Formats: sequence, C-alpha cells, structure tokens
Amino acid sequence: MNYSDLTWRHFQSAAAAGVLAGPTVRRGAAGSRAQGTWVQFDIQVGSGDQDSTVEAVRFLAFGCPHVIAVSDWVSQAAVGRDAKPVLPETVQALCERFDVPIEKLGRLLIIEDAWIAALSSPYEG
Repeated sequence: MNYSDLTWRHFQSAAAAGVLAGPTVRRGAAGSRAQGTWVQFDIQVGSGDQDSTVEAVRFLAFGCPHVIAVSDWVSQAAVGRDAKPVLPETVQALCERFDVPIEKLGRLLIIEDAWIAALSSPYEG
C-alpha cells in the first residue's frame, strides 16, 4: 500500500508515543488487539476551573501505519486546546488529511472512541 508523506512521517517518528501518569491524567482506550486495532490515549489536563486545557498527550496503538500516524498527529494537535471529548479534526477531515482509504474508516472511529473515552473518564490519580 502507498502511504502519504504525512502518514509515513508520523508513522516513522511517532513522537507522542508513550504513557503519562499523574493526578491530572485521563486515560481511555478503544478497539481490540485481537481484532487488529487498539488505541489508548493518556491526556494530561490542566487543573483550571472551567477552562481546562490539554497540556500533554501520549498514545499507545496497535494497528496499521494509518492508525499510528493519525494517533500521533491527534496527540500533538490537541495540546493547548480545550479538554473536550472531541478530536481536533473530524474523522472525515483526518481521512482526507492522511489519505486513509474508505475501507479503513472504522479504524479512525476507534481512534475517536479512545479519545472520547479518555476525556470522558475521571482522573487517574
């Protein structure tokens, strides 16, 4: 399969891969390794009153290069944004940005589910 330059770049470097821990970290996961796609996000949220922002994000992923690349991009793009259970871009926009084939759309929905799970969960600490 041919991958876009953006996909290849994020897949090869995956700068946001890893885990976070601490009192302001939220964790959420979706998918299944047995089914071929699993994603976990650890999101550190600022402790402001009503105006919490994403301070740091790390991810773990099992899947194709698109899953890893999009998870990495989302992790980096979300820093500094409001800590709401909404991706920085729609799934459709991510499909277009990364040239993800339509048959892989479900994999991006797993990324979205993991993101929503993380920001809908209580703090880990």
